[in-house]
Amino acid sequence: MSSSSTVIRYRQSASLSVAAAIATAGSLTLPAANVWLLPVVLIPLTVSVWAARAGTDAGPEGLRVRALLGSRRIPWSQVAELAPGERGRVFALLTDGTVIRLTGVPARALPDLLAAGEQTLSQPEPTAAAEPEIPK
Repeated sequence: MSSSSTVIRYRQSASLSVAAAIATAGSLTLPAANVWLLPVVLIPLTVSVWAARAGTDAGPEGLRVRALLGSRRIPWSQVAELAPGERGRVFALLTDGTVIRLTGVPARALPDLLAAGEQTLSQPEPTAAAEPEIPK
């Protein structure tokens, strides 16, 4: 995404970062008790990095979905549908049939997400209601 366009960034809740930082601080005493517990410190540390990095960026060129170790750019031309899912999550259905969760995007932010991408909300075309058959 170009730096000259307006990009909206969606990230995980800040409370997740705070909780991971507290867990990291609490786990720092474990290696002092036993050196074999050193890998336990990596768990909350990894969650801290993931909470800071994971999210979705939306702009006129498309979406960028970030994870712990990578990211994926999705141009708007490949997005067939944006839909809210369970627990307030948002999913993108791509033209090739792939479904991708848009990390950090709450369902209530769908209008803002579309506006950031300069996309319009399309209404489904009305279908002619078939006359119900009345049994004789």
